[in-house]
Amino acid sequence: MLVIPAIDLKDGKCVRLKQGRMDDATTYGDDPVAMAARWVEAGARRLHLVDLNGAFEGKPVNGEAVTAIARAFPDLPIQIGGGIRSAETIAHYLDAGVSFVIIGTKAVKEPDFVSTMCRQFPGHVIVGLDARNGYVATDGWAEVSTIKAVDLAKRFAGDGVSSIVYTDIARDGMMEGVNVSATADLARNGGLPVIASGGVSRLEDIRALADVADQGILGAITGRAIYEGSLNIADAQHLCDTLSRRTSGS
Repeated sequence: MLVIPAIDLKDGKCVRLKQGRMDDATTYGDDPVAMAARWVEAGARRLHLVDLNGAFEGKPVNGEAVTAIARAFPDLPIQIGGGIRSAETIAHYLDAGVSFVIIGTKAVKEPDFVSTMCRQFPGHVIVGLDARNGYVATDGWAEVSTIKAVDLAKRFAGDGVSSIVYTDIARDGMMEGVNVSATADLARNGGLPVIASGGVSRLEDIRALADVADQGILGAITGRAIYEGSLNIADAQHLCDTLSRRTSGS
C-alpha cells in the first residue's frame, strides 16, 4: 500500500481545506515544486495533486504548477484532480508528464464521459468519488447527489478505470481518522482498487488501512497530517512495506 502526500493548489499556493470549504484554507507554502521535493525526499512514491480552483471553476486554473512538478520529477507517478472535464485537459496533463487524471464531478454527471476517456487514454484514468454518508458529492463538494458511491464504482468497473480515489468528506481535513469500514466496503464491493482519502492523520490510520489492504486498497492519501506533523511519510511507508512483507511471507 502506498502512502501518497497531497498537494492542494489554490491561487498557486499549497493549502489544505477543512471539509472542502474554500473559505477555510490553511496555507503551507507558496512554492509547489519545493513542496513536492519535500515529500519526494521523504520517500513518497506517488503524489496526489488537486487544483482546488479548477474543481470549482470546471477547468484547470493551477495547471502551470502541476506541469512544473511533473517536469521536475519525471520518473514519479503523479495523479491530478480538479477541473478535469475535457479530453483536451487530459491530453495536456498527460503530455506534461502526469501519470493519472482524476475525473470527479463529470464522472457523476456524465458517466459515459469516463468510458470514452478510458478508451482514449487507457490506463490513465482514475475516478474520484467524494462522499458524505455514502452518497456522492460533486462540484467541489458543494452538492450531494442521491447516488451511492459503491453503485457508481460498479458502473465504472468495466470501463478500464485504473482505480477509485474515495474521500469521506466528513473526515477530510479534520484530523479525525479515516473511515476504514466505508473504504474497505467500497474496495470489496465496487470492483476497483481504492485509494483512501479523508482523515488519514496518524500512523494508526495507516495501520488500520494496511490491515485490510488485501481487500483492494491500493493507497492512502494524506494531507493536513503531514503538514502539521502528526504523520511522518517515511515512517508510514515503512510500516506499509513491513506489513506487506509479513502478509506475503517474504
